[in-house]
Amino acid sequence: MNKAGQRASQPTHGRDPVDDRDLVLAAQRGDREAFKTLFERYHRRAYALAFGVLRHPDDALDVVQDAFIKAHKYLDKFEGNSSFYTWLYRIVMNLAIDHLRKHRRIKPVELDETRIENEGDDPLLPRILGGNPGRALLDKQIRARIDQALDQLSENHRAVLVMRELDGLSYEDMAKVMSCSKGTIMSRLFHARRNMQKRLLDLMDHPSAELVDDLTGKRDADAELHAVGEDTEEAVPAKRPARSRT
Repeated sequence: MNKAGQRASQPTHGRDPVDDRDLVLAAQRGDREAFKTLFERYHRRAYALAFGVLRHPDDALDVVQDAFIKAHKYLDKFEGNSSFYTWLYRIVMNLAIDHLRKHRRIKPVELDETRIENEGDDPLLPRILGGNPGRALLDKQIRARIDQALDQLSENHRAVLVMRELDGLSYEDMAKVMSCSKGTIMSRLFHARRNMQKRLLDLMDHPSAELVDDLTGKRDADAELHAVGEDTEEAVPAKRPARSRT
């Protein structure tokens, strides 16, 4: 074990004492303990991401396992142009989307059944619940409907909702993960939230408009689409002015 692996294995308080880049370099040289530390550092977040897309715990575990196997196999190709987690995130997301397309199923899972206690962090409790999470969490019907609504979204729409609402990624990082422009990400997020809102309205019994807006972040979505301007692939096109007849 080299110095990076030794330092990473020591008890820590607060910030991680070994930078990811040092661990990656050590792992690239064959240090198994260094890669093990990277796994321990990120496997919970990777699972949260995979579950957010797949909505099934066993499938999420399979994807996380495959993602770390792939990351280890191709670690020598990681050049450090992004953070290790961004690179791993992209692997997990791509595998999750591929798995969803091959084995798409509607099988809602109670959020409480998939919670992972992680030093006070609760990454599997999506911030899709919006402006008043306490109220929504007390209502099992709402939570079940959120699961059902997510199951009905397309792969890309579910992915951007998970990245933004669950993991809090910036638009720039989301664009890197999805290999598209920032404007496309913002547009997809707008449409994903609108679709989520529509499905919640269809699934819930007499929901208030305020509650649906809170659950989907509709107000934020409106502001985001306005900020996108014309730099999107999916933005709603402006109406063309009527041609004058001569």
